[in-house]
Amino acid sequence: MENIAKINKNSRIAVLCGGLSNEREVSLRSGRNVFRALIELGYKDVTMIDVDRNIASVLVESKIEYVINVLHGRYGEDGCIQGVLEFLNIPYSGCGVKASAICMDKIMTKRVLSTADIPLIKSVNVTAQNYKEEVKKLNYPIIIKPACEGSSIGMTKVNSESELDKAMQEALKCDNEILIEEYLVGESATVGVLERETESGIETFATPILGFKTKTEWYDYEAKYTKGLTEFILPANFDEDLTKKIQDLAILAHKTCACKGVSRVDFLVHNDIPYILEINTNPGMTDTSDLPAQANEMGINYNELVDIILKSAEIK
Repeated sequence: MENIAKINKNSRIAVLCGGLSNEREVSLRSGRNVFRALIELGYKDVTMIDVDRNIASVLVESKIEYVINVLHGRYGEDGCIQGVLEFLNIPYSGCGVKASAICMDKIMTKRVLSTADIPLIKSVNVTAQNYKEEVKKLNYPIIIKPACEGSSIGMTKVNSESELDKAMQEALKCDNEILIEEYLVGESATVGVLERETESGIETFATPILGFKTKTEWYDYEAKYTKGLTEFILPANFDEDLTKKIQDLAILAHKTCACKGVSRVDFLVHNDIPYILEINTNPGMTDTSDLPAQANEMGINYNELVDIILKSAEIK
């Protein structure tokens, strides 16, 4: 992408949200919050765009100079909108085409992470045709996950073979490729990874670790987006050595998958082993989202976090 002037308070900025994925409503909530933060930060020319298939024309006609991408899920987080923005030569926040495509696909993420010294839960990759045979390689209980879906949509915990077919049919509504992992009992945790430009170069740093306990059996869509169903533990109750290991692994995963600007790395800690579950390249920015809470714990308030994410458009 061509070098252009730095972002300033008069830059014409678009907040891209909504979109066409199953996470549309969550994205709209994130977008409204980010739009309000940019106004409070003093940016004078900000517009919020609910993305549809005419987005390229809208961006050109609106003469947008920078984009802060708050789209979640398919088309917004998988490299598609990033490719459009690259083609239009509009700088945008967060990860680029390659990292977005890799991390949106849970199967591809695990393949890439397996090249580094990163703990991963035993799993198989299946389709509608071969899942009954492949699942025999795993021990129950298991978790069924559509490969390219977010916010736990289409995911089901399966305790026995008798529950398998129904769970697979639910997952196959979302994707043709399915990841099946063994279900381990442990502590759920997530770590934000941010980048910012300093005098000595690009600084990549991890946020405090957020642990959580849910009133649901596992961290499903309901638990993620319903106030009161999840107890945040911030910082998480890990000792100093394990805390550092988890944060270092988050940064390693971020870099291994070529992420830029911002990501959130999700873990399951089982027997003191921090297994990486997935990498989210466009973390939620709602009132109940993880990343804003993590940033706030280290002294970065919501508006400052939005500014860091916006300015990641300058450092690709």
